[in-house]
Amino acid sequence: MHVSVLLDACHKAGIDFCTGVPDSLLKALCNELYARYGTDSDCHVVAHNEGGAIALCAGHYLASGRPGLCYMQNSGLGNAVNPLASLMDPEVYAIPCLLVVGWRGEPGVKDEPQHKKQGVITLDQLDILGIPYLVLSPDTSDETFLSGFNDLLTEMNRGKTAAIVVRKGALQSDCKPEYGNQYRMTRETAAGIILSASGQDDVFVSTTGKLSREIFELREARGEDHSRDFLTVGSMGHAAMIALRIAVEKPDKMVWCLDGDGASLMHLGALPVIGKRLPENLVHVIINNGAHETVGGMPVCGGSMNIPALASAAGYPSVFSADSEDTLQSVLKDSLPGAAGPVLIEVRCACGARADLGRPTTTPVQNRNAFMRFLQK
Repeated sequence: MHVSVLLDACHKAGIDFCTGVPDSLLKALCNELYARYGTDSDCHVVAHNEGGAIALCAGHYLASGRPGLCYMQNSGLGNAVNPLASLMDPEVYAIPCLLVVGWRGEPGVKDEPQHKKQGVITLDQLDILGIPYLVLSPDTSDETFLSGFNDLLTEMNRGKTAAIVVRKGALQSDCKPEYGNQYRMTRETAAGIILSASGQDDVFVSTTGKLSREIFELREARGEDHSRDFLTVGSMGHAAMIALRIAVEKPDKMVWCLDGDGASLMHLGALPVIGKRLPENLVHVIINNGAHETVGGMPVCGGSMNIPALASAAGYPSVFSADSEDTLQSVLKDSLPGAAGPVLIEVRCACGARADLGRPTTTPVQNRNAFMRFLQK
């Protein structure tokens, strides 16, 4: 089904505000919204996380009397459960909202390990929350969708949140926006420079998405094993907290957290927690390309955010920024040695990745076991 059928039906129903966090299964929707409205307008806002997006829809309804549309990957339901149950629910404020949820890890559909559990429980989560839903499949006709959509509107008129659960390939769009920025250093190049600057006993915690995939392939290309790297598949935004506790528990090891700007924005409260604990052996690298690049490329909500200033305000004693191979190498060679920790390094990178970028060939449990063995050395 073409995504315009969905958006036109929403417009006709008075749903004129959209917000959420991008998802690869919703790429058609995200591209269409970007083409029509950009990412920060009266009609469309990319949120920092899914719970915040639900709150934006609540504010929109309170001010206008019209429900909003909130899009997310099904993993984002975890971030959204609290406001869905304690703010939007008919037993509380009865604020209607339309969720559009990408169904990653659907049973019977091959996907990555971090999506398997969430895929199995997605519909059950909606049932537990009392959220009526319509499942949109690649073969769903426009007529079938519109009939189901009208049923959801009836529920929303009763003060309920309703959901459209989108299977892989169910939405199409002709829009292909050119996402990008002015930087030329690729994320993979930056990661390689950082690996080369690290010591043999240093350990890495990398965020979910293509960055962890690139770390895995860089180790392969360098003929190195993967025991020093914890590849955080899933759990977007939590790599920094994982790295913090490892740094505290293992003060004799240098711990590198390779984070992303979208992931950091999702749980920005990690910065003051790190700034208060002040682990001297933690280097927090935030790869900043201004985009949710792993799931399609839509710009993040904080494109103009001054990451080094935020880290400094949160209590990091040493902050640096690099936007080229030369400046990154200079920071790592000249500024990092002797700098008081924790250290934050913002790395400004281009959008995009190799078309042939692979995925880890080890399982998450194998990764965990090898990493834990290395930490015990």
